[in-house]
Parts: sequence; C-alpha cells; structure tokens
Amino acid sequence: MSDVLSSPASPGGPAAPRSSAVVAVLAFAGIVVSLMQTLVIPIVPELPKLLDAPAADTAWAVTATLLAAAVATPVVGRLGDMFGKRRMLLVSVVLLVAGSIVCALSDSLAPMIVGRAVQGLAAAVVPLGISIMRDELPTERLAGATALMSASLGVGGALGLPTAALIADHFDWHVLFWASAGMGAVALALVLFFVPESQVRSGGRFDAVGGVGMAVGLVSLLLAISKGADWGWTDGTTLGLFAVAVLVLLAWGFFELRTAEPLVDLRTTARRQVLVTNLASIAIGFSMFAMSLVLPQLLQLPAQTGYGLGKSLLTAGLVMAPSGLVMMAFAPVSAAVSKAKGPKVTLMIGALIVACGYGLNIVLMSEVWHLVLVSCVIGAGIGFTYGAMPALIMGAVDPSETAAANSLNTLMRSIGTSVASALAGVVLSHLTIDLGGYALPSQNGFKVVMALGAGAALLAFAVAWFIPNRRPAVADAPVPAAQPSADTSKVG
Repeated sequence: MSDVLSSPASPGGPAAPRSSAVVAVLAFAGIVVSLMQTLVIPIVPELPKLLDAPAADTAWAVTATLLAAAVATPVVGRLGDMFGKRRMLLVSVVLLVAGSIVCALSDSLAPMIVGRAVQGLAAAVVPLGISIMRDELPTERLAGATALMSASLGVGGALGLPTAALIADHFDWHVLFWASAGMGAVALALVLFFVPESQVRSGGRFDAVGGVGMAVGLVSLLLAISKGADWGWTDGTTLGLFAVAVLVLLAWGFFELRTAEPLVDLRTTARRQVLVTNLASIAIGFSMFAMSLVLPQLLQLPAQTGYGLGKSLLTAGLVMAPSGLVMMAFAPVSAAVSKAKGPKVTLMIGALIVACGYGLNIVLMSEVWHLVLVSCVIGAGIGFTYGAMPALIMGAVDPSETAAANSLNTLMRSIGTSVASALAGVVLSHLTIDLGGYALPSQNGFKVVMALGAGAALLAFAVAWFIPNRRPAVADAPVPAAQPSADTSKVG
C-alpha cells in the first residue's frame, strides 16, 4: 500500500472550513487528555498527607492511570473501527470527565485510584482522532493534521506541568480535577458539534477473549516494569508478573492468530512497515520520557549539590513548556518533509535531532537557558517523529483497521516510556551523592540517563532504516475515496 493516505473529501471543496474545525477540535481533545497525564505530578509528594495514606499506596494514583491506558488504548481503537470512531471518541471523553469528577470529590485513597483509572481509560483519544482525520480530511491536509494530532500528546504534557503547578500553588488541590473535568466537558461539546461520524467501519463481533488475555498480559508486564524498583527486581512478585506476562501474551498471540475476528490482527501487525515502525516507537517513547525525568529534577535539586539549580516546580514547568510549543510548530515541517521525502526519512531525521538534544544536555546543564535549549531541541525531534509514525502506520493498513493500528502504535510508545521510567529510576537510585544525610541523584547519574536517551534515539534511527522505502505522498495525485465496509449494516 502506498504512503498516499486516502480521504473521502475532495480538495478545495466546501468541506475545507469544516475540516479546519475538525482538526482544531480533535487536537484540543488530544491536548486535554495529555494534560490529564501530568495533572497529578505537582501533588504526588503531598498525596500521602492529602489522602492520609502511605506513599507506597498513593503511588497507585499514577500507576492506575498507566495500566488503564495500556489496556483501553488498543481495545477502544478496535471498537472504534467496528462501531464508529466518533462514538468511541465521545465515550473516551465522557470517561475522562467522569474520572476527573470522581478525583475532584475524593478525600481518601480508594476513590482517587478509581478516578485516576477511569481517567486513564480515555487514552485512546489521540489514535481515534488521527483515524477520524484519515476518514474525513482532504488528502492534501491529512499529513499536517495527523502530525499536529500526534504532537498533541507532547504539547499537553509540556503545558500541563506549569499549569498544574500554578493551580496547586494557589488553590485547593481538588481544583486540578475540576479544571480537568471542565476542559473535558468543553472537548465533549466541541466533538458533538463539529466532528462527523465516519462511515468507514469493519463491523463484526468484539473479541472478548482476546481483550481479557491482552489486558492480563499487559497489566502484568507494565506492573512488573513500573513497580520492579520498589519491590525489587529479583522479588518473587516481580519475577512472577514477568512470567505471567510472557506466558499469557504468548497464549494470547496463539489465540489471536486462530480466531476469525481478532482484537489485534497480528498478520497486519507483522507487516514489515507496521512492525518496524512499532519497534522504533518503543525507542522513541523511551527517549522522550527520559527528558521528562531528568530536566525537572535538575531544575529542582538544591544548588548546594553543585549541579542542581534550586528552582521551584512552577519554574521547572515553565522551562519545559516551550518544548510543547516547539512540537506543535514542527508538526507542519514534519508533514512537509514527509510529503517530499516520505515519512521514513522524517522519522529518521527526528530521531537524530533527539539524540543531538541529549548530547547537548550532557555538556550543557548548568544554567536555566541550557535546559530550555535542550528541551526545545528534543521537542523539535519529537515533533518530527510523532508526525511520521501515524503516516507510516496508515500507509500500511486498510481504512477499516486504522484506529486499531494507531492505538497499538500509541501503546508501543507507552511501553517505551514505562521502560524509561523504570530504568532511569534504577540508575538514579544507584548513582547518588549524600547531602545532609539525604541520598540525591548524582550528576553522573543524570548524564547516564541522558546517554540512554540518546542511545534510544539512535536505536530508533537504526530500526527505522529497515522500514520499506515508499514513494512520497503527492498532494495532487488521484486518490480513491475510502469506502464504507460492507459490514456497516451490522452496526446500529
């Protein structure tokens, strides 16, 4: 299949103004969901006191979101292909609002964890949005729009930290979640008003057995990765979860290959372009998250360490915020390069830029402006890569499989970020200095994590080399419209 992505809209027609509204609304929804991911960060150190619970238990307010998102993303993507992408987008945003309200009303641990898990179920908004764009936008607008939608993950994350820190500093912590619920309600209304329902559906029956198997396997894997440092990597629980993950996912794969309507079509996933792009996505996810772990700590560590800058969480967030704006600014650049050279080249360029950013960070880390520069360089690289990956995925799958394929690609990035968090935690907990009786991460520890981030980006570059070479998309090439599946009649 060509990298030219089909769209039912005709260039220059009356749909152009409406398509602009669709892009803006979907990108806003993506930013709202990614804001939710960073919303809780400013209050994590205070959660034990706020919820009257041990720190080990309050950490589940973060872990629950990760696990719920990992399970929901591929499941909701498949349901979107089957029963309507807009319909599942609306369900996802409703879950975001509901989870936010539960958290806003919480004063104890259990409802907070439940609310955060429900928020995590909304994580499929970005891949669903990209898939709606494929179905609804004119061909010449698709590459730039999908790049912007994909970059909204990084934009929301970068802008969310200073916003959340500002709210947490000046208002009751519950306001964070009321704000999330309010933005979610706005996104819901905008989607209802501006986003049409695609007629490209696969229909069929949902693979419940495959859904349960994938959920058990992914939760076991990600729980072992995210909690291994706390429990101990050789602890029986950690090793047991890894063993369960391997056995269940192998059995799940065996089942999926033999069922008529699988949750994940592994034969499609095994196509070279899809498989290699997903492998590169894991490395890119690792590389992106390494920045989020290192830079805020460098900014907030005491100046007495000799390398910490002693800044507040709000300042740290403001330093990180420009990277999100850079990601958004580079979305059209990414699309232009993909149009001229193909998304494979765009992905490789982005990976090299990210690696250069980490290389800069190893030698430039003593001033605030150093870290602003580094975050912007890495943000530019992420903007390139996040714009290229959905184009590569959609260039290799049928329109009726778009949401499921994009959702799986998003999951691969999430696995990369989870591995980055675990590995960086191990490095920073072993390479420490003593300051007033407290063990703090050492400068060498941060440099090792930066080197790992650079290495992951270079690995993504090397892996992307094996993506098949494709003809760049040509805006004025005749493209057949995506047709509704014959199974659409099965859907109510």
